[in-house]
Amino acid sequence: MVKSPEELDLMRNSGRLLATVFEMLDGLDLCGLSTLAVNDMVERFITEDLAARPASKGQYGFEYVLNCSINQVVCHGIPDQDEIIRDGDIINLDITLEKDGFIADSSKTYVVGNASAAARRLVRVAQKAMWMGIEQVKPGAYLGDIGYAIEKHAKKNGYSVVRDYCGHGIGREMHEEPSVLNFGRRGTGMRLREGMVFTVEPMINQGTSRVLTEEDGWKVVTKDGKLSAQFEHTVAVTADGVEVLTLRRGETALTS
Repeated sequence: MVKSPEELDLMRNSGRLLATVFEMLDGLDLCGLSTLAVNDMVERFITEDLAARPASKGQYGFEYVLNCSINQVVCHGIPDQDEIIRDGDIINLDITLEKDGFIADSSKTYVVGNASAAARRLVRVAQKAMWMGIEQVKPGAYLGDIGYAIEKHAKKNGYSVVRDYCGHGIGREMHEEPSVLNFGRRGTGMRLREGMVFTVEPMINQGTSRVLTEEDGWKVVTKDGKLSAQFEHTVAVTADGVEVLTLRRGETALTS
């Protein structure tokens, strides 16, 4: 759970490499691409350009290197050559990367082309909810502080928080303790200590928080068919606050 300084250095490197994957994706026009084409592009970039391993491939029997979740898909969308990213979509790309034995995990919801104002607003709120949660991270704080800040921001803007999925500890394994809920009460839950590393990853829905898993056993969708957006970073508790290990160049916290 708590990483040594040497382990943290290795996690920083994995995080920096994963950040470059998203920087590559930021420069792409996703419109018209199949989700499988995006998956294959990311796999080549991780393995050939970064000499790293896509940690999701083979995990729990999953065959791909990323999850691609479009519009009403909350999480765990499966790449498919027949699934084409369309103008007006929002799509979350969730990617993990392992280098020298340590894993980083991050996701971003992209707005494709001429998406509606309502879709863009949802994405902005989801992104800020993540940052509101990250802002709570420091030694002596509680896991409940993170979830409280996320849910408060979502509800203030008229949205709901998915309760079935949450952030998690990460390191040599993709999913470690603790679970980092996206709802909660301040001053409750595990107390944070320097060296802890985990993900903050709120999933924010336009309508109900309730979700359904489709017959493939992977894809999770909103029960009411309304849009969902997610953002995720891997963070470390430092002596005086928080370090975002998967921070991308030019990215700044949205907490004001």
